[in-house]
Amino acid sequence: MESNCPYRGLPEYAVWRQSVGSRNATAVFPIEPSPLTLAPGTRVASAGSCFAQRIADHLPEFDLDYLVTEPGPSFLDELDRRRFGYGVYSARYGNVYTTLQLAQLVERAYGHFDPQEPLWTRPDGRVVDPFRPGINAHGFRSATECLADRDQHLTAVRQLIETAEVFVFTLGLTEAWVSRADGSAFPVCPGCGHGGTFDADRYRFVNFGVTEVVEHLDRFVRLARHHNPELQIVLTVSPVPLLATFSERHVLNANTWSKSVLRVACDEIRRRHDRVDYFAAYEAVLAGGPEWAFESDRRSVTPEAVAHVMECFRRQFGLARRDSEAVQATTSEPVHVVAMPDSTPRRLPTPMCDEDQILAAMARERTR
Repeated sequence: MESNCPYRGLPEYAVWRQSVGSRNATAVFPIEPSPLTLAPGTRVASAGSCFAQRIADHLPEFDLDYLVTEPGPSFLDELDRRRFGYGVYSARYGNVYTTLQLAQLVERAYGHFDPQEPLWTRPDGRVVDPFRPGINAHGFRSATECLADRDQHLTAVRQLIETAEVFVFTLGLTEAWVSRADGSAFPVCPGCGHGGTFDADRYRFVNFGVTEVVEHLDRFVRLARHHNPELQIVLTVSPVPLLATFSERHVLNANTWSKSVLRVACDEIRRRHDRVDYFAAYEAVLAGGPEWAFESDRRSVTPEAVAHVMECFRRQFGLARRDSEAVQATTSEPVHVVAMPDSTPRRLPTPMCDEDQILAAMARERTR
């Protein structure tokens, strides 16, 4: 007599041995049927942590229309535009590491939030926007110039929200530094390399839990959908581990906690809202094991892992891949070569990471 066990007949993807345990890293595809519609020509915008730049770099492979509402002045060449933060993401917001940053960015763009934090002035007299401190290594010449650029930027953010068909957001961190005055979130701790001066009376450390991350994402979805009811949203979690933690825990434990919070929050938002999907970049990288997935620092994701992540993206959303000659990078700053599934080398620029400034500040402290 046959067993009536409900696990009989499960699809292959639901069984570890069949979908993970018996496969090598590049044959593990943690994808599920998607409620979203992507096709050649779909206008896709993106934001997020450093790893989000890798996703944006690869999107042209699938004939998607990567939306850039802040392309930069025409007199700059492609390399200089990227150095000044243009075209790195869909708008010139730099890295958006936390969900609170994302929510506040859109709230600022639509006039719902006006942070009290003044502009930061560097020792050389140049001015820095505290909410985009890494976009311009040279800073701005004056407060007037910086504020004018900010206004232009927020206009570009509104254009992005209202014209994108799909918005991809890569969640990176739960840890952040915020203003004690009004709770505004910064992409990097003030005084850690990008400008500003740290003052414990003005700034405090936070480590967001699931409830808070869900609330931030919910605010973003509702406001974005108010201005673009048809906007589809793809959430994903960066596989890049924490650079450092201020949580008084071992960084490995802090990283596991942080990624778990972000991952759970993504599913909660997917349940709350229609036309929101999760893309398993985090899972696709970790399934390959540390030797395959990460460089010798056990933190930088290997080119092979990035290429596999984007193959998962292609399969999840039913996309075709362009002819290999059509997807060569436009930058003249080759840093490493990505091995594409068809073995065609693809050159990508170095990601712009605000966290690098923290490393530099730590190094300076050690040499004193």
